[in-house]
Amino acid sequence: MITVLGIGPGAPDLQLIKSRQVLTTAQVVIGSPRQLALFPDVASDKKMILPHLPQLKIFLQKNQTKSVVLLASGDPLLYGIGKWIQTVLPADQICIIPGISSIQYFFNKLHLSMNDCYLTSSHGKNPNFDFLLLHDKVAMVTDQRWGPFQIAQAILSRQQSRRLYIGENLSYPTEKISVYAAAAVPDRHYEMNVVIITNA
Repeated sequence: MITVLGIGPGAPDLQLIKSRQVLTTAQVVIGSPRQLALFPDVASDKKMILPHLPQLKIFLQKNQTKSVVLLASGDPLLYGIGKWIQTVLPADQICIIPGISSIQYFFNKLHLSMNDCYLTSSHGKNPNFDFLLLHDKVAMVTDQRWGPFQIAQAILSRQQSRRLYIGENLSYPTEKISVYAAAAVPDRHYEMNVVIITNA
């Protein structure tokens, strides 16, 4: 059985109790170095650095009878690896355990309601800002190409004004939260981040 384990935004105290139970019985635990470092109690000989997806597909298909845990940041099915794994393995060989997403965490940190929010990601694609800006509230997981400054510029190029909430390294000790009008978003390097766009 392959278990996709949502580990939350990063802080250990935001992981579900189920996480520890699953990891205790795992034969192999796969994740990025950052993800694996969150679980020092897992024996090093059980840990496997996340390979590229073609190699991961081969490994998982060959090891379906083992207890394999694939770590997923946030929630596996909110712009995570959960959708991909369903395309490479039969449903009866997959168990997906949810986690707190960075978007959920950020909304709660800001005391903002998630109701009626449009959720999206800029990873590997060009966001359709004409469509996105039809919504009063948008939450976006960003990447290096489409970060906070680029998002703000896309808003301004459409002669619109919005407020941007930028959450970097959410739940980690280096967490940083900034709030800007679109015209004031600085052109700088941003750490791993989520952006919430609102009308006010």
